[in-house]
Amino acid sequence: MRLGRILLYARDVEETVSFYEKHFGFKAFRQEGDRIVELVGDEGACIMVHQAAKGQKGGQSTVKLVFDIENVEVFSAKCASHGLKFGALHRANGYVFANAHDPCGNPISISSRAFRCNG
Repeated sequence: MRLGRILLYARDVEETVSFYEKHFGFKAFRQEGDRIVELVGDEGACIMVHQAAKGQKGGQSTVKLVFDIENVEVFSAKCASHGLKFGALHRANGYVFANAHDPCGNPISISSRAFRCNG
């Protein structure tokens, strides 16, 4: 079994879709009549973006999207040149990670944890 989809509620669906396309290489898949835009990458889980309800508060989540990035420093610098600023680089147990937020305030992270040597 594998995790196949993650649903994000967005105040601005198009801005959120553009964010994940621009910075993480996802491609948007839309079906007529469907209120969900699916973002598909080369592998891993699909991100489904759905319009948030008016009363739903943004950025208050117990979920963080973590993207496996082999060279966090290089990827972070590349994103900064395109307007996405990650926070400080953190080093922990043989890997590096950095945090940011998407346009809806959802927490995201880039991490080299998946590439660390386990000895």
